[in-house]
Amino acid sequence: MIKYPFRALDWRMMVALFVIVGASATTLASIAPDFLLRQILWYALALLVIGVGAIVDWRWLGGERWFRLGLYWFALFLLVATHLQGTVIRGTTSWLVVGGFQFEPSELMKLALIVLLAHFFARRHLEAWRGRNILFSLVAVGVPVSLIMAHPDLGSALMVFTIWVGIFLASGIHIKRFLIGVGLACIGVALLWSFVFAPYQKARITGFLFPERDPLGTSYNVIQSKIAVGSAGWLGKGFGGSTQARLGFLPAAHNDFLFAAFAEEWGALGALILIAAYLVLLARILSIGARARDNYSRFLSIGVATLFLAQFFVNVGSNVGLLPVTGLTFPFFSYGGSSLLTSALLLGIIQHIHVESSR
Repeated sequence: MIKYPFRALDWRMMVALFVIVGASATTLASIAPDFLLRQILWYALALLVIGVGAIVDWRWLGGERWFRLGLYWFALFLLVATHLQGTVIRGTTSWLVVGGFQFEPSELMKLALIVLLAHFFARRHLEAWRGRNILFSLVAVGVPVSLIMAHPDLGSALMVFTIWVGIFLASGIHIKRFLIGVGLACIGVALLWSFVFAPYQKARITGFLFPERDPLGTSYNVIQSKIAVGSAGWLGKGFGGSTQARLGFLPAAHNDFLFAAFAEEWGALGALILIAAYLVLLARILSIGARARDNYSRFLSIGVATLFLAQFFVNVGSNVGLLPVTGLTFPFFSYGGSSLLTSALLLGIIQHIHVESSR
């Protein structure tokens, strides 16, 4: 499984990652120092995971049926276990607690689906739009999406489905069937709104569209986030100078709204530098995938880039009031363990592809 000793990483990607990590640590040190030490430990473990991921032969491992299906079914088992025995945190039963460690099985499912769908479409990309291929891949993603929605966790379910969209569309577009799919998706959203979405999820969406209706309730988080970002100006209020985050007006400032807290202290200029670093990270993932030697590695890279871009877009969008709040993290930036380690392993896979293509 391990074909060669550890080699040099793609350092342009790692420099961008260190900028993101440094921005996160600086903000946590200012607004939530109690979380800083734990996050530093998570980052140290994440770097180890990236290194290990870089030396594992993912092309061989992903080609093994027992691994692909075993990982997928194990993630499904954990999702079912979470639904039955999970711990309620922030209104959703999305977490398993084992020995004091909180783990979110939907994160493992993201990895499992990227591995499974990348292999599936790598072998069938010329026939991706055939009915049986669409049906099989939709069932593979639809089952975990349904389980995650039942928690209920709309944000994670959306990310899992987005992985399928990114990898599937990378296979090519059949215009007629694509338009039919868009129409069916619109009908599906209407049905979800009518019969599936929980009241608090509807409230978040309507609160996003009409924030003035409930400024002290469902719209409170977004309003405070927009105040934090809008009051910073170009250069911000400096380290320790934030008011919204440090005085507790901005909820979940260490996690969901860490970007707003960072922007409040370092202004629009700091926010643009952070966004630029993340875009460099995404660009390197796509560049490495484009140079990969095989279709499987290319689809792996597309799956990882799709997930990272979607989470980044939704998190930052909700922080500045452009999208509803879904509770999704900013990869490598927001505080947290299971999300960070999953992202690190995915980045390790990309580093392995880089090593393979550089040989």
